[in-house]
Amino acid sequence: MKIVSCVLMSGLGIEIHETAFVTSTFRSLNAELSRDVYARLWSNSRTDELVKKYLNNVCEEEVSAHCLRNRFFLEEIERLKPAVVINFGSGFSMYPFLLDKSIINIEIDKEEIISYKEERVNEFQKNGELPDRIIHFIGVDFSKDYVGVLLEKIKRIKKNKTSFVLIEGVLFFLSRKDTDKLFDFFSMLQRKGDYIGSASFQKDLKKSKGFKKLLDFCNKEMVKTEASYWQTIEDDFYRTNKNYELLNHQDYFSLSEKYNNEVKLEKDLILNENFYILKKIV
Repeated sequence: MKIVSCVLMSGLGIEIHETAFVTSTFRSLNAELSRDVYARLWSNSRTDELVKKYLNNVCEEEVSAHCLRNRFFLEEIERLKPAVVINFGSGFSMYPFLLDKSIINIEIDKEEIISYKEERVNEFQKNGELPDRIIHFIGVDFSKDYVGVLLEKIKRIKKNKTSFVLIEGVLFFLSRKDTDKLFDFFSMLQRKGDYIGSASFQKDLKKSKGFKKLLDFCNKEMVKTEASYWQTIEDDFYRTNKNYELLNHQDYFSLSEKYNNEVKLEKDLILNENFYILKKIV
């Protein structure tokens, strides 16, 4: 069951996933930590109101959590220097404009999100608010058999270049079957020595006070849901993948230590996300 809510943003005329706006707002609230100086471009009053409610009722450290996630993957991509960055479930992330201009960026998401993002990016660039970058926008209907067509589209762009696949803020909302299908797809797409950056939560999260607050908030403000709808993924999923080697594993607490972010709440109140870097070995 899909639990990410959609709203009709006033004046847009199309449905956009609210979480894409929320995540951008989180990143914009501490641009020094996230290093995302462009996230502010997606700001709007409705999302600002929802974010304020979320931080007050769920977890005030979600700003730092999303900023650290962005910072970690941004700096890993900079360190690994792939020729192509392929962002699955790209939402309104701004990596193409934060990375070197030589990188080829492939942004993939639902058709309505990609259409809106491409339109707005073109407007921002025309107005001089964003620099020019090499970006290919690909909208996908994930309810259909997308593998063959999408694989061909990406391979025509990627060719034999090195790549980094990024999937963040997505796996929580997928089934394990769909997750396995995605990682098999990544393996077909990538060559030996390419990388994946992945973000996911572990099962202990569902026992925490923070997760209970998240469920209560979603049921009140967004859409009815329950714990079983949300996917958690243990380390073994990454460690035992026959096509990839796990190189790096961080979480909110380790990244807070690395980037001198003060953890203010007790651990049980924090939605602790885990971050992984994988390298293709076959």
